Amino acid sequence: MRERLPCEFFLIRYVPDVVKGEFVNIGVLLREAEDSGGAVVRFTRDWSRVRCMDADADIGLLEALEGEIGDRLRMRAQDAQGIKPVMELLQDTLSNSVQVTEVRACLAESLPAEMEQLMRMYVEPMKVKVERKRTGRAAIAGAMRTEFERAGVWGLMRKRIAASLYTRPGDPMKIDCGYRPNGVIRMFQAVSLEGDVEAAKGLAYSAPQLMEGVQRVESARLELTAIVEPLRTVSDMEDEAMERYRFGVEAMERQQIRVVTLSDLARVAETARVELRV
Repeated sequence: MRERLPCEFFLIRYVPDVVKGEFVNIGVLLREAEDSGGAVVRFTRDWSRVRCMDADADIGLLEALEGEIGDRLRMRAQDAQGIKPVMELLQDTLSNSVQVTEVRACLAESLPAEMEQLMRMYVEPMKVKVERKRTGRAAIAGAMRTEFERAGVWGLMRKRIAASLYTRPGDPMKIDCGYRPNGVIRMFQAVSLEGDVEAAKGLAYSAPQLMEGVQRVESARLELTAIVEPLRTVSDMEDEAMERYRFGVEAMERQQIRVVTLSDLARVAETARVELRV
């Protein structure tokens, strides 16, 4: 029988909310024990669980991270110090949303074969998946994308528009999507009013700077639209929830933000289709 190779592996996890501590495994870093040989890294190709946990996850950035880790491992493999400095560097520089677990030991027939096994055990979703129902902002953002896709315009729109392009460097806000049909730029943001109204207040606070910045940078007028849940009947909502909902809508409308509900999405998407001449 072929002697098995002593190895060590680390799981790479996506942690969207450090306070809650919820995570999903997205990759494996596998190396020969005692830092004596090669190392390989692999990330998932199915990001559905990440999107389910965090609809705003930057999948492109996560995919690029796999290549960056691989490049650093290959460079360090030629070093007399081995790859330990690479692990220290990754643990020091990875953002809080991407974390590396403690090392675990295993015995492998080969690095490629063991990597396949570890990916099946810890990373890849089960073949029979239970889909988590999206709620709040994630549900609104998903419905918005669906309607724009149905109208055939999603591929023509800008996505995840950085507010810092128009406000000031360091502004973390991202606007979900937008397009420019003529002398106006239309941007759309999913805003949930079911839980709290902080997102509505944040968008209202940023709106004047965004509008001024778009005029300055693009020489165009900004029409900013917030997509929210429909207002349910009073009997279905507690008084406090109803007051929060109305407060959020009024806060945005005072800053000239157009507020529409999910029931209006089809009409909004049809307008985009006509303006973009699809």
